[in-house]
Amino acid sequence: MLIKLALGNVRRSARDFSVYFMTLAFAVCLLYSFLASTDYLLALDLTAEQRLYYAKSGEVLVAFAVFVAVIFAFLIGYANVFLVRRRKREFGLYELLGMGHARVSCVLALESASVGIVSLIAGMALGVALSPLFGLVAAFVFGVPWTPVVTVSFAAAAQTALAFAAITVVAALRAVRSVDRCSLIELMRTDRAPERRVASGRVAVGVQRLLAIALLALVWGVCLLAPGYFIVFIIPMGFIALGGTYFAFRVLAARVPERLRARSERYYSGLVPFTVRQVEARIESGCTALAAVCVLMAAGMCMIVAGLVFSVGLRSGDLFESAWALAPLAYACVFYGAAFMVAAAAVLALQQLSQAADADVAYRTLDRLGADAALVRSSVRAQVGVSFAIPAVMACLHCLFGFALIFVLSIMFASEGFVLFAAATVGLTLAILIAYYLATSSTCIRALTRP
Repeated sequence: MLIKLALGNVRRSARDFSVYFMTLAFAVCLLYSFLASTDYLLALDLTAEQRLYYAKSGEVLVAFAVFVAVIFAFLIGYANVFLVRRRKREFGLYELLGMGHARVSCVLALESASVGIVSLIAGMALGVALSPLFGLVAAFVFGVPWTPVVTVSFAAAAQTALAFAAITVVAALRAVRSVDRCSLIELMRTDRAPERRVASGRVAVGVQRLLAIALLALVWGVCLLAPGYFIVFIIPMGFIALGGTYFAFRVLAARVPERLRARSERYYSGLVPFTVRQVEARIESGCTALAAVCVLMAAGMCMIVAGLVFSVGLRSGDLFESAWALAPLAYACVFYGAAFMVAAAAVLALQQLSQAADADVAYRTLDRLGADAALVRSSVRAQVGVSFAIPAVMACLHCLFGFALIFVLSIMFASEGFVLFAAATVGLTLAILIAYYLATSSTCIRALTRP
């Protein structure tokens, strides 16, 4: 009965699971493709010496894959926390019907397992279907001729299945534990009041503006004027950029609504006041998540461009003799960047779905007041769009300075194609964000406008 209930929940909530499913499938696809990289290369027309080298380089890439798996472990854990938090009232109803904590936890574990299995199959199928494209990236980075070949790597599939199973089990256990630790009252009390704004006065906002300017000027200035120090201290610089971005977002969150309210003829139009208030209601926690996503996205774009530029530079100049040995590093850099971008987009989507669950009561009230359905849908799209657009624009601003550093390095390495790499990477980032935005806004609209 529990299996039937779990599968029924997944089928009934298939659309609500869409973003979660998309994230898991992308994670599997990237992890499988990374582990299958050498198989992509070995499927090409290579010399015996190249085959020997690339077979050995697979061991290096497997070591790099551990970090990719860690990234997705945190991401899937975050996604499971979102799902549990959103469905606490449902789990509470199960307990009211006499199921008990153990059976509710079992249903949750079975749901995670079923979604995980489907995502694993879909992700691997996507990885196989896109193997010619991933093979193109591998062939380009390693500097070998490429022909479109569909490749199936059973070894990579087995490694991916084991890693993904371990990640899913750990994430499911965390989710089950979070439900077990909640009392029935806590499960049923899902409504949340708007967050309390702190440090939102004029003086506080002024101080935050100065902090944002100082921190961002420090990061961007070191990046442009002392690139060597920036590379050496890149991790501390990342945290400084995170702090500067956080304060910048807080200033925007305080000043933009004020500017909108000052223009009453545009502010008091349709559901604009309601939309602005909904965005403000979660601004305290929202700025932290948006800043983290922004820096992660910028780091991902810079890593992809740097990996591609570095791979081209390896085939020319003094590094030519070491090209084969260093190519796995460049390839790992490209895949880490892709993993960062998928993680950033997924965190944005899950954050918006979580906030949509919190806003359910507000939208039910809006419906009872007779608000036009089209205006309600526009309000939801606007809220989700703002949360996607702001970190994307700020990430591109960070990348202007990061790309400038990479451009200087490309000149030093005698590498060509920087402009093409940068444009393609930004285009890929926007495509990922648009895909997640469409899925997220559609899911939020269904959740908030159900009859």
